[in-house]
Amino acid sequence: MDWRAGDGVAAAASTRSSRSKKPPHSSDPNQSKKPRLTLSVPGRPLSADGEVAAAIQHLRAADPALATVIDAHDPPAFQCPHRPFHSLVRSILYQQLAFKAAASVYSRFLSLLGGEHNVLPEAVLALTTQDLRQIGVSPRKASYLHDLARKYASGILSDAAVVNMDDRSLAAMLTMVKGIGAWSVHMFMIFSLNRPDVLPAADLGVRKGVQHLYGLDAVPRPSQMEKLCEQWRPYRSVGAWYMWRLIESKAPPPPPAIPVGPPALTEHGDELMLQQQQHQQQQQQSVIQMIDPLQMLPGMG
Repeated sequence: MDWRAGDGVAAAASTRSSRSKKPPHSSDPNQSKKPRLTLSVPGRPLSADGEVAAAIQHLRAADPALATVIDAHDPPAFQCPHRPFHSLVRSILYQQLAFKAAASVYSRFLSLLGGEHNVLPEAVLALTTQDLRQIGVSPRKASYLHDLARKYASGILSDAAVVNMDDRSLAAMLTMVKGIGAWSVHMFMIFSLNRPDVLPAADLGVRKGVQHLYGLDAVPRPSQMEKLCEQWRPYRSVGAWYMWRLIESKAPPPPPAIPVGPPALTEHGDELMLQQQQHQQQQQQSVIQMIDPLQMLPGMG
């Protein structure tokens, strides 16, 4: 059951025509080196009945290259079981950690609070930095959690405000929270709020996907992504999802198992083979790290 039921999301929905207007482009693509939060006003969430199907129909017609990727994968399913505050807390806990390590910290965090239903601002504020450190949360990350909880407790943020705010205003408010930057905002909007037209222009996985999709010589810069993905509007979130899937499909196959214990390297060829296996493992790990956004956030089909 989507947590949005009964939360008055209809008040936040705008007409699809208002989302499809093209903003003017800057004449200077290098005007700012900081990733731009080029976001639209929210429409129907992707978790709404028929919205993913509408997105796929639009993307197929708008971009023949993307249609090929769509045909190669099952459609996404967007659903988030958590309310915005809970999702933001989870996002902070998962930052800069490998998936398994982050899942372990998150599990201990829930146990410390007494369950998912207790992931509330006042409960987070009641935890000391030492409490959090004992379950593997760094002091810096603890300060991020406390800053988020304080902004909720003071009324600067609330779940209702987060749901109903337009994308640009929400981005400005969320980046006021310590530890939440443009990338975290994009992931939150796509996978927690299921907003349809968010382009994570700085995400390496999406950028590499666009490179493969259009056969580009180099990974496009964040400043180039807006123009390259313009035809995906008003469903750039779904286009980005398919870019993650595309780059995932390009991941090298797992290397052969390496025997436990040091091998007897009597020939140069054996040593070379081991080096190649190690290189394959490193490549595979780098791809896994790029697609971690797919694992980190709930509601991803």
